[in-house]
Amino acid sequence: MDFLGPVWLISFPPERTLSSFLKMYLVDSKGGAIVCMLFSLFFLGTWPAILTLLERRGRLPQHTYLDYTITNLLAAVIIAFTFGEIGNQRPNFLSQLSQDNWPSVLFAMFGGLVLSVGNLSTQYAWAFVGLSVTEVITSSMVVVIGTTVNYFLDGKINRAEILFPGVGCFLIAVCLGSVVHASNAADNKAKLTSYLNSIKDEGSKSVSKTTGDSSIIDIQKDFENGIDDKEKVKFGTADFLIELENKRAIKVFGKSTYLGLSITFFAGVCFSLFSPAFNLATNDQLHTLKKGVPHLTVYTAFFYFSVSCFVIAVILNINFLYHPLLNLPKSSFRAYLSDSNGRSWAFLAGLLCGFGNGLQFMGGQAAGYAAADAVQALPLVSTFWGILFFGEYRKSSRKTYIFLISMLFMFIAAVGILMASSGHRK
Repeated sequence: MDFLGPVWLISFPPERTLSSFLKMYLVDSKGGAIVCMLFSLFFLGTWPAILTLLERRGRLPQHTYLDYTITNLLAAVIIAFTFGEIGNQRPNFLSQLSQDNWPSVLFAMFGGLVLSVGNLSTQYAWAFVGLSVTEVITSSMVVVIGTTVNYFLDGKINRAEILFPGVGCFLIAVCLGSVVHASNAADNKAKLTSYLNSIKDEGSKSVSKTTGDSSIIDIQKDFENGIDDKEKVKFGTADFLIELENKRAIKVFGKSTYLGLSITFFAGVCFSLFSPAFNLATNDQLHTLKKGVPHLTVYTAFFYFSVSCFVIAVILNINFLYHPLLNLPKSSFRAYLSDSNGRSWAFLAGLLCGFGNGLQFMGGQAAGYAAADAVQALPLVSTFWGILFFGEYRKSSRKTYIFLISMLFMFIAAVGILMASSGHRK
């Protein structure tokens, strides 16, 4: 009795209270949706920076993406067996797996397919166009195409007089982002030209002329692996740009700028399709389900969505190990398994992306997927990481800084306006 005594001091909540506690996790309010969007915005703006960091340290993108996709799927499984199982007002996750809901499942899986291809494409675009500009262009395409489609699919539950001015602010930010890229590219070109001219004049260093993807300077010491403080190159200098080219996995010197832009626009088209496909999967606006079959919950749809992401990513990246793109070195599955350098960071990126997408869909189901596309202002976060960790825009011209600040201001305005357009799904 002494052993059991303390147990009786514990006050258990009644069944109704416990049920209400569990239902708190089901997002069905405008306020909860906005909280989901804010967390999603941070997560989705952070994981690209992690993958960019690994590429800049020389890790093959095929290895990184295979690691990333494992934990990306794990996040969906965690969401399905937690949020998807609690509460009793909707069909839970496990019960929906046996229902005749394949039309909706196929929409969810199509969304996962195009998102996976888009994410894979941006891995290469980041190297050519830069983290900030790649995210700006792809996000703008999502807002222009995906948000407009979602607005009509959601039965116009979002306030058009607020939503579309928000889209307009986003487009202004996109134009400013393009100007920022052009101005910064001109600054970098001027730095390299001045650097090479100074070497030629001094005659103290040897310049190796190269073509294709080779480095333009033969540097003996590895900056990123650590050298004396006196020898460290500073962000934004010509030395830094050259050092980065020597270290990174994807070589960009000598490559056409249009190649990177083409990859970026292709990724943007893919990203524009995944959210409307997910919308159709959860709300069945086309009435493809049989009478009496409940709609997929956001958690079940996200599980199928992520399974599709995982399958297509594994198939493509294993193929790219043996048949790499853009003259990357060949690898193998055995080499991938033994490459543990940076694996934990890739795992973290997958979790952030998985939970970021899940939170976006949870918020979209409650307040409208058009409003949830406010998370496409993720370049705001990516630009912050790019400036803080990668030295983007360091030692640039005053004109570049003015355009950069203007772009960030318009992104902040776009986020606020799109979130203000949130409706409430009945």
